[in-house]
Formats: sequence, structure tokens, C-alpha cells
Amino acid sequence: MSFWICATCAVEHSGKVEVCAICADERQWVPADGQRWTTLDELAGRGYEVRFKDVEPGLVGMTSEPGAGIGQQSMLVTTSEGNLLWDPIGYLDDAAVRRIGELGGVAAIIASHPHMYGVQVEWSHRLGDVPVYVSEADAEWVARQDAVIRTWSGTLEPLPGITVIQPGGHFPGSAVAHWAEGAEGKGVILAGDTIFANPDRTSVSFMRSYPNRIPLSGAVVDRVAKALDVFSYDRLYGNFGASIPEDARGVVRRSADRHAAWVRGDFDHLT
Repeated sequence: MSFWICATCAVEHSGKVEVCAICADERQWVPADGQRWTTLDELAGRGYEVRFKDVEPGLVGMTSEPGAGIGQQSMLVTTSEGNLLWDPIGYLDDAAVRRIGELGGVAAIIASHPHMYGVQVEWSHRLGDVPVYVSEADAEWVARQDAVIRTWSGTLEPLPGITVIQPGGHFPGSAVAHWAEGAEGKGVILAGDTIFANPDRTSVSFMRSYPNRIPLSGAVVDRVAKALDVFSYDRLYGNFGASIPEDARGVVRRSADRHAAWVRGDFDHLT
């Protein structure tokens, strides 16, 4: 095999190692029965397939069924200037490549943070060796090095109308993408889980580790929320299908203030 996939997080590796570093980190986890590896061929043989869903005009969601690894939903932003593949999933097949071709192909691939790397290099190779942008602050987590990878920091504009920044928090390079034309021109944030869209659709969360429940400080959460103040946006999408359908800018600010108040001890009388 030219590469292996961690069965737990679905991040591609150039070769097998004793344990996937991403899963061994305190933000993730290694299964009780130990490290397991898989391949695209094995997943295909088990009936995996890529499914597409129209999320809103110009935005297509992509998942694998069954879910590969963490099981995120990728987003394909389609614009007149080219398309962005955001948070690439850990599985692909010929049918998915053809479908993306029908949608105009891909000009750039970006993961919000290392948990979302998926098979990003393989996606690039199958889509014409398009650039895979990796945050310089998180580049150490790339387990399959390749010439298509390009590091970045600060602010990135992969396509006109799409701006990516690094508020950090979950990882030092954790990123969000602003799509100006989204939400009928009101603006969309693709947040990964730099900012996690909660099931109530009226609040978001900020964590160092979601599965292991490691919080961030109030100061860091305030920094993350303030980083988005440069954008006008009404809607926010997370990386597992949840969204804040309206007033997302206000929701992010109020949720950050709530987080800070709880960790400061303002509501200890309720516990």
C-alpha cells in the first residue's frame, strides 16, 4: 500500500506506526484493543460509499456511509471562481471523484485542524494534485508528507470571496473559513469544531478536547470569538452536520461570554 489509514480517526499515514500520534494525543483516544489500520480498498470492500447532500445553494455536504473514523461531514463550497473542499473525509472512491468533477472540481483543500485531515493528500491526487493547505502551527501532525501540501499562517484567501483565519483554541492552528456569499449573501462560517455548533442550534461550544472533555480558558475562548468579529455572517456550520441557522455572529459572542462566566465561577451557586 502507498499509504495507510488510522481506523479510529481516518487520517492517512505514509506507513504504519506503533500508534497514530493524533489518536495518542490527549484530545483524541486510542481504542481499548489498540491501534488499528485500514486501507481504501478494505473500506470499499466493506461497502463504504461517499454520499452528497445539498446544504444550501453553493454548498454541498459530503459524508461516508458508514462513517470513516471520526465521521465528519466535509463541505464543498462551489463558486464561479472555483471550489473549496473543507475538512476532507477519510474515504473516497471513483464515484465521488466523478461527482466532484461534475460540480466543477476543486481548486483547494483545507482541513480546519489535524483531526480533519482525513485522506487529504489522496483527495488532492485524485482531483488533479490541487494544493492542500495546512496550518503551519499544526504541520507537525501531517503523517503523509507530499508535494501538494502547502503551509500557511495568519490569513489565507484560497478563492475570491473565501477567507480562512486561525483563531486557534482546539489546536494552535485551528481554522475557520468565511464564505461571503453564503446564507443568501449574509455570510457563512465553516467552523469545523474550532467552534462547535450545539444541538440546540442557539449556542456553540469551545473545547480543547471534545471526547475527553478538556476545556479552554475564558481568555482563549474570548480570543477565538473576537477573531471572527472581522466578518459579517449569519450562519455557521460545524463539521458533523449541526448548524447555527441564523444570528450566528450573536450566538458566538453570547456563547463565549457564557463559557467565560462559568469557568470564572460566576454560576458556582447553581452547582
